[in-house]
Order: sequence, then C-alpha cells, then structure tokens
Amino acid sequence: MYRFLLTPRWLGYLALTLVAAAVMVQLGNWQLDRYHQRSAVNDRIDAAATHTPVELSQLTGVAGATPGTAGPPPPESTTWTRVTATGRYDSGNDVLVRSRTVNSRVGFEILTPLVLADGSAVLVDRGWVPPGDGGANAQPQVPAAPTGEVTVTGLLRQPERMSGSVTRRDGKLETRRIAPAALAAELPYPVHGGYVLLQEQEPAADPAFVAIPVRHENSWQNGGYVVQWWIFAAMALFGFGWVARREALGRRPAPAPGTADRVVP
Repeated sequence: MYRFLLTPRWLGYLALTLVAAAVMVQLGNWQLDRYHQRSAVNDRIDAAATHTPVELSQLTGVAGATPGTAGPPPPESTTWTRVTATGRYDSGNDVLVRSRTVNSRVGFEILTPLVLADGSAVLVDRGWVPPGDGGANAQPQVPAAPTGEVTVTGLLRQPERMSGSVTRRDGKLETRRIAPAALAAELPYPVHGGYVLLQEQEPAADPAFVAIPVRHENSWQNGGYVVQWWIFAAMALFGFGWVARREALGRRPAPAPGTADRVVP
C-alpha cells in the first residue's frame, strides 16, 4: 500500500521534509546556545553584587603598546565582573556618548579616562546626564571629575560595536558607541580594551549623574525559540506522515461488488 513512497516524487518530498526538519533542529540548537550564553551573563551580573572586586589589571591584561592604541578586549567570561582601579581622571579628554536613553529620556553618557600608575588609562563610564538646552543632541553640562587620586569600583564591560566616527565638537570628544579602540586614537596614552561602568567612587561621584541601569539578558526568549523550532521540526515530520497516510488510503482498492464486511456478534 505504501510502495508509492519509493517513487521519485515522494522520495523528493521525503528529502525536502528531512532537510527542513534538520534545519529547524539546528536553529533550535543555535537558540539553545544563545540561551546558555545569556544565562551565563545573567549569572555574572547576579554574582557581581556579592563578590569582592578584583584589580582591573588582573582581567584586562595589558593596554595598548603605544600611546593612541588600545589593548585587546577582555575575555567574554570576565565581562560584568566587579573590578577596582586607582588613578587620576583626565577631565580634559572627557568623551560624550550621545543618544543614550535612561528612564525613557535621551541624553549623554560621560566617559572619563582614568590614568593609572603605569601611564595607561581605562575609560570609566561615570553615568548619564541630560542634554543641554536646544534638543537631544545639545552638549550637556558635564559635572567636574574629582582631582587627585581616585579609586573607582564598577563592572567590566566589553567594547560596543562601533557605528559612526569619533568627532570633536566645541573641544569635546563625541561618539555614538563606547569603543575604546576607536577612542584611543584621540588620547595621548595607551588604553585598555574594555571599559568600567562606575558603581562606586572615592571621593564620591557628583550626584548630578544618573546611574546606568544594569539590565539582565532576556534568556527566556531564546528558550522559547528553542521549543518553537523543535516543535516545527516535529510538525514537519508528522505532516509528511499524515499526507502519506491519506495518499495510501486513497489508493486502497474499492471492495468488490456484492461483498460487505461481516459483523461478528
């Protein structure tokens, strides 16, 4: 009854179904991998709240080899780790990161290089400030950084993917993304490849700054996609079996005239 499955047409249907199911399974596996990656990020964020901060140099390694260059990004496994560093702020090279949204308001994040004892620097995201008068892109009033020695504690972050260029406007560096490798070319010292999202500072930070919220990754969305793709794969296989069964029933010979099924009492 199922010999028709060996015909070229049905073998083609079967091959197409198997390929489609395999692709859907692989898409599910990819989403499962993303689920594990995002869950690991969330675990590091949660752990940072209770772990003792470690010295920045233990995680970032070396800065750029020469002034104006940046070192390699920190390993992915170290991002969101709580770190500490001591140095002096270089307020003359503040970086304004525009078009950043906090609490549904668009403004600027302020990066200030912290020059360390070895002469290298790490970019410290000191927080968010609203734009100046004149719209969302109007340069803000940047709160002054403390002078003298400063100790910062914060979360180690990976560089963001660069879009656009680094420019100077009214003497201030501006950018759209936090990319130390691109910003280093405008700075007179070697720069570390990651940056620090400030949480605590001694002396205390200016209260004009709004802290950048730390958001967990939506790993459950990826978990839902895993289930979705695997269900689609199962439906593809079930659908082929259902269509083949209907075809087989349609090909079954009709009963001979004058015959009828006997009913056994």
